[in-house]
Amino acid sequence: MSDLFCPAILLVARHGDADYPHAKVLSDDGGWLTDKGRAQVSELATTLRSRNVAAVYTSSLQRAVESGTIAAEALGVESRVIDGLEEFSVGALAGRDHDDPELLGVFEAWKAGHLGTFIPGGESGADVLTRYRGALEEISDQHRGETILVFSHGGVMSFAIPRMGRNVRNDLAAQRFLPNCAVAEISIDADDVTVVCWPGSADRSVV
Repeated sequence: MSDLFCPAILLVARHGDADYPHAKVLSDDGGWLTDKGRAQVSELATTLRSRNVAAVYTSSLQRAVESGTIAAEALGVESRVIDGLEEFSVGALAGRDHDDPELLGVFEAWKAGHLGTFIPGGESGADVLTRYRGALEEISDQHRGETILVFSHGGVMSFAIPRMGRNVRNDLAAQRFLPNCAVAEISIDADDVTVVCWPGSADRSVV
């Protein structure tokens, strides 16, 4: 069968451990990898050598770009930046506490299915889902029949990936915080997205 008719396998990983210039408040800063984060990415790349990863893609945020560079070098492939994989923006709420009630209220609305709710000065849930899915589908369209490593961010991964998968519930990630370098494996074939494995599941089945 031609690769054009085969699904792409995307290994979507959260970036390595990072530091931020404004770590104690909400911010859209890109951050940078710590020594621990670089070691986490190197370890992840080692575990993926048997998967024949064809390329690495990352969001444009520094912590993801650095993760992609390290992994790509270890795997002997190219790392590329693509728009759409970024963490959701905190918009006008930058500088507030991480547990800001206005931001938490937006997240609760998204969880309840009200995806038209906006982060003030930022995106709606529908906006986030559209651009994230678009980025992953763009990658898959270029890599039919191949396995690709993608570095993204914990919040947007937990929100978007379960809502893309036809075989899982939207609240798949609700009680499963994604640690750094955790990997969600998804299969994309045309417009069909299947979540093959979610971090923290007992086995490869997440249904």
